[in-house]
Amino acid sequence: MTAAAPSKPLSRTPRVRQAYPLDYPLLLCALGLLAFGWVMVTSASMSIAEACCQNPFHYSIRHAIALGLALMLGLMAYSVPSHWWERHGVWLFLVSALVLILVLIPGIGRTVNGATRWIPLGPLNVQPSEFVKLFAILYVAGYLVRHADKVVNQLSGFIRPLVLIGAAALLILMQPDFGTTAVMLATVMGMLFLGGASLLPFIVLLAIVGAGLVTLVIFSPYRLERVVSFLNPWEDPFNSGYQLSQALIAFGRGEWFGVGLGNGIQKQYFLPEAHTDFLASVIGEELGLAGMLVLIAAFVFLSWRAMSIGVRAEALKRPFEAYVAQGIGLWIGLQSFVNLGVNVGILPTKGLTLPFMSYGSNSLMVGCMAVAILLRIDVMLRRVESEARFKRGTPWSQA
Repeated sequence: MTAAAPSKPLSRTPRVRQAYPLDYPLLLCALGLLAFGWVMVTSASMSIAEACCQNPFHYSIRHAIALGLALMLGLMAYSVPSHWWERHGVWLFLVSALVLILVLIPGIGRTVNGATRWIPLGPLNVQPSEFVKLFAILYVAGYLVRHADKVVNQLSGFIRPLVLIGAAALLILMQPDFGTTAVMLATVMGMLFLGGASLLPFIVLLAIVGAGLVTLVIFSPYRLERVVSFLNPWEDPFNSGYQLSQALIAFGRGEWFGVGLGNGIQKQYFLPEAHTDFLASVIGEELGLAGMLVLIAAFVFLSWRAMSIGVRAEALKRPFEAYVAQGIGLWIGLQSFVNLGVNVGILPTKGLTLPFMSYGSNSLMVGCMAVAILLRIDVMLRRVESEARFKRGTPWSQA
């Protein structure tokens, strides 16, 4: 078995130059989450914005500016053909990993609540770990295409990409950012599994990574405290279990249909990080179980749509695009599951944003870039399908 050749730019025949329609359900779902996120960030942040900045719309305005930047970055990502990402994926990942080192240099990285994750650039704080997650997907997708036979048949082919991924994960852990590390590693291992990696080394690696993560929890007092409080937040509801207990109170108050948009109480100084990591709790209180089910359905749809694009790409012999779409689907699904799981108390508390919704410019930018890449892949697949129908003699009006 030989390694698959890198994807090549599609040929442009005179008969196949029409504008192909976008995946509007995917686009509308993503835009809907962005708009809904802005509304909920505004609702969740008005009290604290009034207290700290004397302007109840302080965070809402900043979130709107971040949305504008994210949409611009998404348009730029959409204009980039997939073969460019394939050719430069390694360098994008290496550069983003090197920037992780800058975060840890005193005087460069910015520390907030004990975590050093940002590099201040004027009014914007860049969080490199957010971009590393996306570039890791592009890097691993390209690697799976170039070394398909080694990944399937040789242990070295399975381990080699994990050296770079592991180095980046170590740098992220030093910030510290346990949640981002776990999501990135889980996404990469899922991609390797989809790429045909043997089950035995996959299980061994999972055991090693699991043992390492457990060791970090045991020997890091604050992580152990988070795990213990997650198991029983009511044991110490005013200290280690405070955040989760307040989130659970918010969900309890929401009941079936919520107390109404803007009428939540927990966001008023009771629930910390209400407009960032615990935005889902505000949604649960103000819109109830019905609102949460709609939110979960939207993330399920996004993940399913990305995976279905990957299946189509695989059927059309476009392996790089298939791996990228599947990787993005895994990442969105995992991160949204972890964030919602933390909010409802089925997972330990960790600082992961809710994709497309939580306050934070970097998360919005990377999310818009990911959706833009998916949309570009979908358009490219439509073009390939149209060219295939044309070659088979299907009338152009039906293609």
